[in-house]
Amino acid sequence: MTKDNSLYLGHDQTRNPYRICTWQDKANCAGCGIEDGLNCRFNRGDLLYFLALFSPPAIAAVAGMIRGGFSWWLAGWAGYMVFFFFVWEARILCSHCPYWAEETRVLHCLANYGVIKIWRYHPEPMSAEEKVQFLVGAGALVAYPFPFLILGGEYILAVLTLAGFVSFAFSLKKHVCPRCVNFSCPLNAVPKPTVDEYLSRNPVMRKAWEEHGYQLDSSAGD
Repeated sequence: MTKDNSLYLGHDQTRNPYRICTWQDKANCAGCGIEDGLNCRFNRGDLLYFLALFSPPAIAAVAGMIRGGFSWWLAGWAGYMVFFFFVWEARILCSHCPYWAEETRVLHCLANYGVIKIWRYHPEPMSAEEKVQFLVGAGALVAYPFPFLILGGEYILAVLTLAGFVSFAFSLKKHVCPRCVNFSCPLNAVPKPTVDEYLSRNPVMRKAWEEHGYQLDSSAGD
């Protein structure tokens, strides 16, 4: 029996049609040398950590917009969030992630949990255009409340919001991005040997990545 076949013993093919090891039975992870360095399986603690990072600046921004007299404009921010997370980001970023490969209608992941899947899974890496779109879209999401905070004279809450988003970004780059399995995200910081090992364990992803020019080190998967 080959190494690739042994990885998928016991997994549910109907739930995991792309044979992604993130969605295989936990028992099949025995002997994996990279599991401890990746957030490659869903964990509610990781989801709560992400939400805890984002909540303080979001709360400060909402409070500032209400105090500044721009509460109605919160509907615009909320609407953009729904569009960004459920439609735009879902396609350009999330659909490339191994977590998206699970055969369910709702995404179960460490950040955008609950997003309804309206796009198919894309095992290939993000394109350069998609990376630019993601950075622009995420930047607009973060920047949205600041004009209202300034116009409303809520300078302290504007500073708190800014500090919160800076802290959020720093924490992502320090603790989340170096362990994230969405390897082609422009913020991802997983070392190449770990990426290569993960791809070597996931033939569908590996084939798609190599077709887009990615090259694994010769020792990967040995």
